[in-house]
Amino acid sequence: MTKKIEAIIREEKLNDVKDALRAIGIVGMNVCEVRGHGRQGGIVLAGRTGSYQVDMLPRLQLNIVLSDKNVDRTVDAICNATRSGKPGDGIIFVYPVDEVIRIRTNERGHEALMYEGDIDTVSET
Repeated sequence: MTKKIEAIIREEKLNDVKDALRAIGIVGMNVCEVRGHGRQGGIVLAGRTGSYQVDMLPRLQLNIVLSDKNVDRTVDAICNATRSGKPGDGIIFVYPVDEVIRIRTNERGHEALMYEGDIDTVSET
C-alpha cells in the first residue's frame, strides 16, 4: 500500500526538513505556500496604533508519497527537524493513496514511485 504524507510546517524549517529527509533517502517531494492557523489562533502583533490579531500565518505544505514501510521513519524525520516545543510547530496528516501513475512512462503503483537513490531502492539493513 502507498501513503501520502502532508505536513504543514514553519517556513524557516524547510531546509532542516529537506536535509533530514535527504538523509533517510527521500528524494521526491512537493512544497506549496499556504496560510492558516491551528489551535493557537494566530499571533498578536503590536503596532503604532495598538495591537492586532494576525490569524492567517504563512506556512509551507510538504507532500510526499511513499510506501507504507517508510511512513514512520519519514514522520519521525519531519518531527525531529521541525519540533521547537512552541505553538505553531506544525501538523502532519497521513492519507492512503489508491493509485500512482507516472505520466511519462505509464508505470503504475510502486514502480511509479521509484527514483534512483530513493528510500525504496536502498536495501533495508
